[in-house]
Amino acid sequence: MSEIVLNCGYVPLVDCAPLVIAKDLGFAAEEGLALNLVAQPSWSALRDMLALGHLDAAHMLSPMPVAMSIGLGGLPARIDTLMVLSVNGTVFGVSNAVAAELGDLPFGDAQRLLTALAARRSGPLRIGVPFHYSMHRLLLNYWISRSKGLDVEEITVPPPRMADAVADGFVDAFWVGEPWGSVAVQQNVGQLMMTGNDVWQFAPEKVLAVRHDWAETNEDAARRLMRAIFRASAWLDALKNRTLAVEILARSEHLSMSPDLIDPALSGQITPRPNHAPEQVERFVQFHKHAASFPWRSQAAWIAQQLGADAAGIHKAKACFRSDLYRQNLSGIGADLPGASEKVEGALQTDTAVASSEGHVILAQDAFFNGKTFEFPG
Repeated sequence: MSEIVLNCGYVPLVDCAPLVIAKDLGFAAEEGLALNLVAQPSWSALRDMLALGHLDAAHMLSPMPVAMSIGLGGLPARIDTLMVLSVNGTVFGVSNAVAAELGDLPFGDAQRLLTALAARRSGPLRIGVPFHYSMHRLLLNYWISRSKGLDVEEITVPPPRMADAVADGFVDAFWVGEPWGSVAVQQNVGQLMMTGNDVWQFAPEKVLAVRHDWAETNEDAARRLMRAIFRASAWLDALKNRTLAVEILARSEHLSMSPDLIDPALSGQITPRPNHAPEQVERFVQFHKHAASFPWRSQAAWIAQQLGADAAGIHKAKACFRSDLYRQNLSGIGADLPGASEKVEGALQTDTAVASSEGHVILAQDAFFNGKTFEFPG
């Protein structure tokens, strides 16, 4: 098998783990890939590098391929999602000053927190989000749209600068991927109030994205890459591997930070404020189990609807989540492939067995905090 060199961009977050593990533990090499990981300073930089062909693939916010494919924001480009890299993994927090205004609220109660924030009389709530076309912002907008009277100003802040933005008073609150929420807590500038799971229990957070034309002309490379990352994702979801995963991610060439800041995301042990016992969050971040890496076209449709797409845009969005390539490229390596490529998002109130290529796969709860469900015809 001849070696293929691939340049893959990423932003230093815990959920870049499937790429890091695929490279460092040899899953990529076993597929005949030399995986060159290229850190990017921002999501806009990563978007442009991929669109202009300087990267072959990218660790990308799940709404970005949809937005780019329907012509929203930055360089227009047809971008495909080959697979989901991670589900969930984000936190919502507030500055210490706002926390003092809110009083003693239970961690993870999305509706009660929304009511308390709407009752504030301190002007607009300035909320930092990493990027306009992000799951953070879509969850935030979906959540606050169910409020009466909450005035919000969204401010874009790169994840590594979020704690500084809180400390400097630039934002009053934030929605960010780990470990950057835990950094704000460790620096004693903010408190965590809930996780993304509390708004949507199984939200696709990051995806493996490529240009559509690249996927069409590099079928073998795409297959090798998907298989390597699938195996890395399965390795990550094995509890016995957590300690090593944290150690690898902490290395200077990856996240370059203390393992104590990385472990909460992988263990689900989220500390909401200093000197507080950790809160156990089930499935805080998921890489493999419950068909986590499957690119559901119904998820793409929900994203497109939240972005304001019309029926034609929703159709384009569904086409860019490549469940067809997922089935084609991951068969024969133990992947349990769901029998459908769409489902009713938000309808699973309990873990549910569905027909699959290996007999049945257990899909996880995917409810929205307000009990709504979403299904798109056509």
